[in-house]
Amino acid sequence: MSAKPKVIDIRGFNYKQANLYQADFTQCHAGLPRYKTITQVVGMYILAGTTGVLASFAAIIATGLLSPTNVSRFSIFPGLIVFILTLISLIVVVIRGFFASVGISTIFLAALAILSIFDRNSPASNTLFYAPLTIILELLALYLGIFTTASTQTYSKSTFIQSFIVTFVGMISIFVFVSVADTQTYVNWLDLTIAVCIIFTAKLIGYNAFQLESRFSGIAHLAVSLTAIGGTSFQEADLTEANFSFANLKHTDFRAAQLTRTYWYQAKGLEFSRLEDTYLANPKIRQLVVMLNGKAQNFDGLNLEGVNLKGANLENASFIGTNLNYANLQNANLSKAILKQTQLDGTDFTGATLTGAFIEDWNITTNTKFDGVRCECVYMRLPTKDDPDPHRKPDNRQEVFAPGEFGDFIKPIFDTLDLYHNQGVDPRAIAIAFKELAENNPNVELEIVAIERRGEDKILLRAKTVSTANKSELSKEYFINYNQLKALAEQDFKALIAEKEYQINRLETMITTTLERPSFYAENYNNQGDTIVSEGSKQVFNNNLQGAQFGGGLVNADTVTAGQIGGNITNYNPEQKQNLAQAAADIQQLLKQLSQTYPTTTTSEKMTVVAKAVDEIESNPTLKARVIGALKAGGTEALKELIDHPVVNILLASIDGWQEAE
Repeated sequence: MSAKPKVIDIRGFNYKQANLYQADFTQCHAGLPRYKTITQVVGMYILAGTTGVLASFAAIIATGLLSPTNVSRFSIFPGLIVFILTLISLIVVVIRGFFASVGISTIFLAALAILSIFDRNSPASNTLFYAPLTIILELLALYLGIFTTASTQTYSKSTFIQSFIVTFVGMISIFVFVSVADTQTYVNWLDLTIAVCIIFTAKLIGYNAFQLESRFSGIAHLAVSLTAIGGTSFQEADLTEANFSFANLKHTDFRAAQLTRTYWYQAKGLEFSRLEDTYLANPKIRQLVVMLNGKAQNFDGLNLEGVNLKGANLENASFIGTNLNYANLQNANLSKAILKQTQLDGTDFTGATLTGAFIEDWNITTNTKFDGVRCECVYMRLPTKDDPDPHRKPDNRQEVFAPGEFGDFIKPIFDTLDLYHNQGVDPRAIAIAFKELAENNPNVELEIVAIERRGEDKILLRAKTVSTANKSELSKEYFINYNQLKALAEQDFKALIAEKEYQINRLETMITTTLERPSFYAENYNNQGDTIVSEGSKQVFNNNLQGAQFGGGLVNADTVTAGQIGGNITNYNPEQKQNLAQAAADIQQLLKQLSQTYPTTTTSEKMTVVAKAVDEIESNPTLKARVIGALKAGGTEALKELIDHPVVNILLASIDGWQEAE
C-alpha cells in the first residue's frame, strides 16, 4: 500500500518575483498561517455582531413613528413614509445595487425636504430626522453584512455559519438592551421583521457575491484583497510550467505572475485568491484550467495564451478567434472542436485528438507542435445547413489520415504574418500600409507569400517573416496604418503614393485581381488553409506529400507522379507547348537582365523589378501578344512551371488580367 503524499505547507511564504520555473507545488497548502487566520476570523465575528447592531437600530428608527405615541401625535403618515422608504431602499439594493439605492433614497429625501419647506405641518416635515438616519443605518448594515459574509466564505463553511449566529446575537442583544433601558421605545414584531430582512438580504447577497456577473463583485474583490493580506505571495513570480495540481490556494497572491503552461488541475480556493493581471481573473478560464472540462462550451474570442489544458476534454468546444498561443494541449480531446481563426503560435498538440475538428483559417506556425496527433479527418470550413460536411480532408470520405500523418500534412513550412481584411477592403490602402510596414521593419524581412480571397470582399494577405518577429506588434502597426489610410481623402492618397507609384500600384492591382477572381496568388507557400489532398482507393491516406505540387499548371501527361497533386492538370499539344516555352523564355531573359541592374532581396525591390518588367512587355507589342497568347493557352500556372525567378509569381499576378482585357 503506497504512502499518502506529504502535503507541503507554504502558508505565509513570500515568493514575490521569484523564479519558480517548473516548480512542483502538488498538494501544497498555501495561504494564511494559522495565527493570522484566527486573528482575521475574530475580527469578522466582531463585524458580524456590529452588523446585527446596525440592523436593529435601523429597524427601531424605521418604525419609531409608528408607535402609538407618535401616531397620536403626528398621524400615521410620517411613519408609513419612513417604513415604505426603508423597504424600497432594501429592494433597490437587491435589484440594482448600492449606488442605485443611494440615488433613489437621495431623491426621496430631497422631495421630503422640499415639501417640509412649503408646509411645516405636513407629514413630510416629521420624517426629516427619521428617514435619513434609517437609510444610512440600513445601508451600513447591508454593506457590512455583505462584506462579512463574503469574507467568512473564504475561510470555511463553519466560519460562515458561526458569523451568521453572531450577527443574530448582536441584533437580539440590541432589542433587549433598548427594551430594558428605554421603556418609552416600543419594540415589537415589526422591528424584528425589518432587522431580520436586512440581515438575511445582506447574507444572501454576500453568499452570492462570488457568482459570475454579480452586481456586488466589488465587495467580493475587497473581501479577497483584505483576507489575503499575510498569505502566501507569488506576486510577479515566474511560475512557468509550475504544477499546482490538487493544491489548496485560498488567500494566495498571484497578481501579475507569469503563469505560462502552469498546471492547475483540481486546485482549490483560487476564487478566494488575488488573481489580478492573470488569465485566472476570468472565472470561465479559471474553471476550465482547474476542471479541464470544456466539452461543448463556448470560448470564442477569449485570451487563453499560455494556458495548460493537458488532457482536457474539449470535444465540440468553440474557439473562434481565440488566442491559444503557447498553450499546452497535450493529449487533449479536440474532436469536432471549432478552431476557426484560432491563434496557435507555439501551441503544443502533442498526442491530442483532432478528428472532425473545423480548422478554417486557423493560424498555425512552424512553432506549433503536432507530434503524435490522432486525427482521422478535418474540415476546412464550418458546416452549414446545405453542407454539413464541408471541405473534408482527405477529400475521399472513405479515407482517413494514417497515425501521426496529420501533422506532416498540415504544418506550414515557414512562419507567416496573417493580415485578414474582412470589411470594406481597400487595395490602395493595403498596398501602401504593407510597403510602409516593410520599410519600417527591415529586420523582419517581410515577404508576401500569399494573397487569398476569403468569401465576398474579404482578403487574407500572408507574409513570410523571420522566426523572431513579433507578429502581434507587426499586425497591430499594420492595421493602425491601414485604417488611417482608408480614411484619407482622394487627393491625400494621390500625394502619398506619388513617389512610390510603381510598387504600390502593382500590389494594388494584385489585391484587386484577387478580389475579382476566386484564384489566389501564392509564392513559395505550402500546407496552410485549404490544403489539397489527392483521392485514392486505399482506406488510409498515406501518400508522401514531400515535394508535392499544390495547384494546377503545365504537366507532362507521360510523367505525372503522386507528388503532383490537385488543380486542373492539362495535356498541351506541341504548338501550345512551343508558344508557352517561347513566352516563358522571353520573360526569363527579361527578368534576368533586370536583375543585373535591380536587386530582388526585399519586397519593395521585387515590386520595382516587376514594375520595370511590365513596362518592358507593354512597350514591346510582339512580346506582349506572345505573353497574352501564353496566358490564354495555359494560364499563369503553366508559365510558373517554366520560369525560374524569385519575382515570377508577383509578375504573373500583375499581368493575369491581360488575357481578359484583350
